[in-house]
Amino acid sequence: MDFSYTEEQQMLQDSVQKFVQNSYDFDTRNTIIASDDGYSLENWQLFAELGWLTVPFSEADGGFGGSAVDLIVMMEAFGKANLVEPFTPTAILGGGLVAALGTDAQKAELLPRVMDGSLQLACAYAESTSRFNLASVSTSAESDADRLVINGSKVAVLNGPSADKLLVVARESGATTDRSGISVFLVDSESEGVSVQAYTNVDGKRAARISFDCVAVPVAQRLGEAGGALVALQAVIDRAIVATSAEAVGALEALLQKTVEYSKIRKQFGTAIGTFQALQHRMADMFIECQLARSIVIMAAMKLGSSESELEKTKSVSAAKSRVGRAIEKVSQEAIQIHGGIGMTEELDVGHLFKRVTAIDVMFGNADYHTERFASL
Repeated sequence: MDFSYTEEQQMLQDSVQKFVQNSYDFDTRNTIIASDDGYSLENWQLFAELGWLTVPFSEADGGFGGSAVDLIVMMEAFGKANLVEPFTPTAILGGGLVAALGTDAQKAELLPRVMDGSLQLACAYAESTSRFNLASVSTSAESDADRLVINGSKVAVLNGPSADKLLVVARESGATTDRSGISVFLVDSESEGVSVQAYTNVDGKRAARISFDCVAVPVAQRLGEAGGALVALQAVIDRAIVATSAEAVGALEALLQKTVEYSKIRKQFGTAIGTFQALQHRMADMFIECQLARSIVIMAAMKLGSSESELEKTKSVSAAKSRVGRAIEKVSQEAIQIHGGIGMTEELDVGHLFKRVTAIDVMFGNADYHTERFASL
């Protein structure tokens, strides 16, 4: 099986790497996080100009191609630099739901604006009691003449503070955990009854708790058929899992590289700690974990783009998230241990990478959840 990247994928990878080397060092990232928006509007427009925001979308929708392998090529490079721009919530989650469920008119209205960088999206799907179960939806959408009224609240809404429009997962019928009856609605973030409580995650990215109090939405703002959104939502989340797993792989490789470099300059007992055989063994184990994680993410991305059954695709996604979660625990903790106390300071990027991969481990279900999910399929 050929695992080499195509010429286009190599060009995509090179463009991200050049941007990171020239314009996204550690100090620049810290300045961006401290800004009011929590990300760089200038960088976001540059992403659009370079065509990066088109990568998650198919050619039929005006995108680069929509291949999951294309996506992981870019996300791995994003992970090495620990980018904070809201690529996943806007282009992968929000844009993915519009592409999967939207009518031709809805896609024509929204997707070009996502790809040109003028529209920010957020996917409001998680609830405080859902525990990674996408079918657990208590937020309601009740019919009222030619509109629907949404009531409920969502937690951990990535990019919620900056989103122009929210893609809200709400239940039109059925019990709280029924797989049917779930719909997705496009809601303006400034709508009456929408309350956004913004906060900064441990990894520096912005999120929000969003409440909906009798928010009126026209029926035309529903994406797809009434009550039939769960399958598409699961597919979009699975795609986001593979993308963020690739981001984690990039961050873990950066942690490994920085740990090896540090071991060559940090001296103890008059010699570099990298000469100690015990530490060499630990760094070799870190390398193995990185390679295992990278391999299984590539496998999952290839499965998503194949003719395999949906069951096999789902199993490959959970296998990847589970394996990456194990690698996150091993590699990130070893990196901190070998660096010592300085590894946990704000002044060193190792601590920030540790926080990011720790956040990724929890996103969309942690390693234990996906291990159980894989076993149940």
